[in-house]
Amino acid sequence: MDKYFKSSIVLFFAISFFVFGWLSHTAYKPIHRIKAPSVLDLIKERNILNVALLNSPSTYYIGPDGAKGFEYDLLDAYSKALGVDLNITVVNTTKEALELSKNPNIHITSASLAKTKIKEKNFNFGPSYFEAQQQVICYRGMLWQGHFPKSVEDLAGLKIVVGEDTSYSETIESLREDGFDINATYTSEYSTEELLAKVATNEIDCTIADSNIYALNQRYFPKIALAFSVSNREQLAWILAPDSKELKDDMYSWLNGFNQSGEMARLKDHYYSFALFFDYYNTKTFYDRIKTRLPKYKEFFQEYGEKYNIPCSVLAAQSYQESHWNPKAKSYTGVRGLMMLTQPTAKIVGVKNRLDPEQSIEGGAKHLSELLKRVPKEVEGEDRLKFALAAYNVGLGHILDAQILAEIMGLNKNVWNDLKKVLPLLAQKKYYKTLKHGYARGSEPVKYVDSIYDYKDILQKSSYELPLDKDEKDKI
Repeated sequence: MDKYFKSSIVLFFAISFFVFGWLSHTAYKPIHRIKAPSVLDLIKERNILNVALLNSPSTYYIGPDGAKGFEYDLLDAYSKALGVDLNITVVNTTKEALELSKNPNIHITSASLAKTKIKEKNFNFGPSYFEAQQQVICYRGMLWQGHFPKSVEDLAGLKIVVGEDTSYSETIESLREDGFDINATYTSEYSTEELLAKVATNEIDCTIADSNIYALNQRYFPKIALAFSVSNREQLAWILAPDSKELKDDMYSWLNGFNQSGEMARLKDHYYSFALFFDYYNTKTFYDRIKTRLPKYKEFFQEYGEKYNIPCSVLAAQSYQESHWNPKAKSYTGVRGLMMLTQPTAKIVGVKNRLDPEQSIEGGAKHLSELLKRVPKEVEGEDRLKFALAAYNVGLGHILDAQILAEIMGLNKNVWNDLKKVLPLLAQKKYYKTLKHGYARGSEPVKYVDSIYDYKDILQKSSYELPLDKDEKDKI
């Protein structure tokens, strides 16, 4: 009996402990779970926003006053709203951008990317910030040759090249699946802008570009022309890091506010408003304006040319190249006045009103004088002035890059006639990707300097020439 009782007690306690343990386990709920920090949390904690950014005119490039580009400005505004630093990793093609977006340390990839069905399956897109349409862009000369394409059917037999792994290559493949005969090849060697340049020189017949990219480039490549649109309106968006819901939500909220405040409209207008683009004026117009416009500002060109030791005729010619002597001139990039000063440059040289003719001329002369001082001392004679004028147009950083490239190519980096051969190469990826300041429209400063010296020669030969420049060679 005693033995039976003891066994019962042991069994009772065993069952009790089991039941208590089971009830305790099932009833237990942790007070809180330790949540891993989100991508947005890490960005704020580390005070840095890592961005892969395509080096091109529509996204990011180094201008005379530093970093520029529609997408760069948008990202810069967002990083400031977050209160963090913007850290840029530059890429040169869409393919490179897509590859880099897989890097876990990259928070945003920006490359003027369209949200296509194929890409949305493979990448985490954020909110749309721009709308564009794919357009077939062809060599203008085909208009006169009688075989300029007007529809997809007309593309048969033409030499077409588009970027590899782009929305354009997806469009070509879709058209081929629909039965269209299109002789197109894909390249990772050239950017869309480089392909537009090849169309302009008729190396290829056509390419495809988004409407915003074509709009930015048509003024630089007058021999390209829009054939037709080959897509509906598409949404451009940034690729975000995987599992970044909080970042995406924050970005939606910020973009909504950026739109409602009018900042987005101002930014688009800054880069894509072309109503005030200058035309190329002919010689007759220039002679007319020597008579009608130059007399209003001649004394200022004389006074500040003398003050800053710059040939007066060069200063006047530069002003005509910049603004056609229109004191209220404004370019699509927002530069203003007779000498087309940017706001940062105007502030540096002490110009309070860029539309005031005297302030603008003095500010331009002072800025050019400062650039002259920064031209490498090995550059001599009149070449110093040409280097400085080119820097006024494209930025001194790109001039220094061109010098490096000239030296690599066995040219004299300190002679303008050699440098002008190299500058256009800054628009080609295989060259600019190795240089500190990246992409530049290097042909523009060459045209810029040549035009200024053409105008200068006319000024000196006309009956309305400026009375200075007697000792012109001493002013360089």
